[in-house]
Amino acid sequence: MSIVTERAPAHEQAFADWVRPHLPAMARLAARLGPPADRDDIVQEALARAWLKRDRYDGRRGTPSAWLLAITADQARKAGGRHWSRRWFAGPAGPTAVAARADDRLDLERALRRLTVRQRLAVDCHYFVGLSIAETAAVMRCSDGTVKSTLADARAKLRTLLEVSE
Repeated sequence: MSIVTERAPAHEQAFADWVRPHLPAMARLAARLGPPADRDDIVQEALARAWLKRDRYDGRRGTPSAWLLAITADQARKAGGRHWSRRWFAGPAGPTAVAARADDRLDLERALRRLTVRQRLAVDCHYFVGLSIAETAAVMRCSDGTVKSTLADARAKLRTLLEVSE
């Protein structure tokens, strides 16, 4: 009996069709992890790396999304630094509400910067990109339990930093 393994397609058009559904998540993760001006470059570099490594994709080890997002996270890290998006609290409001949101955003940005690199990656993948625990684990190359623990630690630290009471 042979085991059939899903592989990334080798033909250029098939590969493009295979990655297309994952591009929005790749762009969100690149925007969260890398300098905002470099988002498109990070995604392009991740796609180039994925194309070069397409023969290494193994569907038994994770979803295409998790594999592509892990490559995107690596490329964002290589792009250097963390720059936080200023669009988290977008929406129509008056000047007072905008100023309050700006203060909240700055507090959140400061608090997020104080998380460990591992905690920030878990928070970004799970809360900002919307990945499941399993997908976040695949991106982080760890177990589901480790992701849950890391997220719990990050939430606890953020509560302390932001002085949020339950």
